[in-house]
Amino acid sequence: MFFAIVIVIVLAAIGLVFGLVLAVANKKLKVETNPLIEEVEELLPKGQCGACGYAGCAAYAEAVVLNPDVAPNLCVPGKQEVADAVSQLTGKTAEKVEPHIAHVRCAGSCDKAKIDYTYTGVKDCGAANMLHYGPKACKYGCLGFGSCVSACNFGALSLGDNGLPAVDAKKCTGCGACEKACPKKLIKMQPTAAHVKVDCSSRDKGAAAKKNCVAACIGCGLCAKNCPYQAVRIQDNLAFVDAAICIEKCAEATCVGKCPTGAISALAGFETEKVLAKAN
Repeated sequence: MFFAIVIVIVLAAIGLVFGLVLAVANKKLKVETNPLIEEVEELLPKGQCGACGYAGCAAYAEAVVLNPDVAPNLCVPGKQEVADAVSQLTGKTAEKVEPHIAHVRCAGSCDKAKIDYTYTGVKDCGAANMLHYGPKACKYGCLGFGSCVSACNFGALSLGDNGLPAVDAKKCTGCGACEKACPKKLIKMQPTAAHVKVDCSSRDKGAAAKKNCVAACIGCGLCAKNCPYQAVRIQDNLAFVDAAICIEKCAEATCVGKCPTGAISALAGFETEKVLAKAN
């Protein structure tokens, strides 16, 4: 019994000594953190999307406070409001942030796109894309398994009944997480002030593109020929719109009414009926 008590006392003494050593070491080795880092992190939306180029909000907060070369406007989801707040805290100058929104460049819904085979594998766009680029005849089209929806930390995307992801403009921050998740690379960020969008990514020639999907761009060039500002061009059988030129100069979006397949559509700021009337 006596020896047991001695052993307990010795172990307690050893534990106390080690505890004191750790306490002293912790005090000596403690790294003082800049309280400003925590203040900046509190301003960020905590989406951990990586759009700023850093591994999460905490990493960006530390970088923008400690590194004079890191801009205060890199938080894409935070937009201008957060950029101004971070700028004020860090004493840096923030350039104007142009808000962007995700655009799914595909209108190949279930009733418009031709299907080559029935896919029964893992319900993931990346997995489906590995099997002959997916079940759709158009190898550029949206696969519709929702990998982009899963990647969105803000709940801005949802998979519609038509098999295509829908973007909630009120929730989308333009962070680009969905863009990175899409194996087809058909989701792109575009300015919220854009006037029109091309709802297709097919590079197939006209006849083949239309055979695979009735909503496809056939590369006919009517949109480019009827744009008075040269904002539209045809490249690899697909129409592309220069949003900057379109925003600055265009007020009618003639290209929308001239597209025979409806692959170009008007966005906010344009009344589609008036656009079609003027174009025709």
